[in-house]
Amino acid sequence: MPILKSLSFTALPKAGNDPVQMRRTKFITKLEEQKLLLHDPNHVRTVQRWTKVNGERQATTKQQAVRPWWKTDASGQVVMSIKFGSKPVEFEKGKAGIVVGSKDKLPAVIDALIGAVRAGELDDHFSQAAKTGGIGKSRKAA
Repeated sequence: MPILKSLSFTALPKAGNDPVQMRRTKFITKLEEQKLLLHDPNHVRTVQRWTKVNGERQATTKQQAVRPWWKTDASGQVVMSIKFGSKPVEFEKGKAGIVVGSKDKLPAVIDALIGAVRAGELDDHFSQAAKTGGIGKSRKAA
């Protein structure tokens, strides 16, 4: 028992279920996927789903296509949009695109966006997109 007396004890901290922090982490993961897609156009996301096989639940892995968040306009400039759910986030009224210039500059723009998400600069845009887009709202019982 003398070993236990030499230790100091405390209560365990609560699990971090901060919705803002979880949203930031999820969005950073999506931006990292865009960087992977830039380097490998055939990149696919691997997800795990539960399915019933012979009456038993089993974990199966499926592959999901990752769609690019950038497009090239008529003048040859690359324009990137940030998607929250399936809709692009508007930074100003009617302006949801980020002018990148060329495809070579996309990694730097993605890194800048990751920094902005970590600093909390996009939290207001995310909460506004969640309100208008219907993401996270419960369905009404029929």
